[in-house]
Amino acid sequence: MKDILNIGTKTCSRHVKSKTKQSDAHWRAAMAIGGAMDACGRCMKISLVVINMLTFVGGAIALAVGLWVWVSRSFPSTLMSNNMFIASVAVVVVMGAAMMILSLLGCCGAAKEVKCMLLTYYILVFIMFVVMLVGGILLFVFREKVLMTLEREMHASIPYYGVRHEYTRAWDETQTNLQCCGVKSYKDWNDNVPESCCREIYPGKRQDCKYSQNPTTMYMDGCISKTVELLREDAVFVGAVAIIVALIMVLALIFSCGLFVKIE
Repeated sequence: MKDILNIGTKTCSRHVKSKTKQSDAHWRAAMAIGGAMDACGRCMKISLVVINMLTFVGGAIALAVGLWVWVSRSFPSTLMSNNMFIASVAVVVVMGAAMMILSLLGCCGAAKEVKCMLLTYYILVFIMFVVMLVGGILLFVFREKVLMTLEREMHASIPYYGVRHEYTRAWDETQTNLQCCGVKSYKDWNDNVPESCCREIYPGKRQDCKYSQNPTTMYMDGCISKTVELLREDAVFVGAVAIIVALIMVLALIFSCGLFVKIE
């Protein structure tokens, strides 16, 4: 009788262990956690982790450059009716922050070899890449249009100086930071030359240039050429960052797709 019970117990135990192994195998398959990979797969895994580290750094740089341009170099934006300048900078700021967050997902997906995380990462990176590509094309298309209409828009904003706060502040900051006066020259202001056209002796103290208009007391250059130069410089900064981030995105797409296929 005991022998029969021992045989039954062992058979039941083997059956339970078999079921447990099958359940564990099914669970691993459902969670898509990969097993052993060949050397190529391991290389892709390491490469994707490295790429995501670079993505985090690139996102941080994009965020920093975007915020710097927005905070310290966006003063002429009020004088432009077209908002492409601010929109392009906003895209860089948002994309930079999103890339920093997304790089963490990519690192986790690569390190844990979780297919669902890698698939989510791939889709999100692809969407961001398309957004940046479309944004770059639109910026390129509308850039010349903005520069062509800028002079007319700056002339149209002069009557609002002293009447509307945003235009008064924009003109004062533009003339102070770029050391210029008027659109093409101080004559654009007629007899109402703003104090911001006067040269600064030191911060908070300016020359008296309203009644003595000469190169020693006031800025003689117009603001149109200096504003165009500023916008071109900002376009270079934004464009360079966008290109670097886009290249990193392409590498991330390639390695995440390759690792997804290699996971067993």
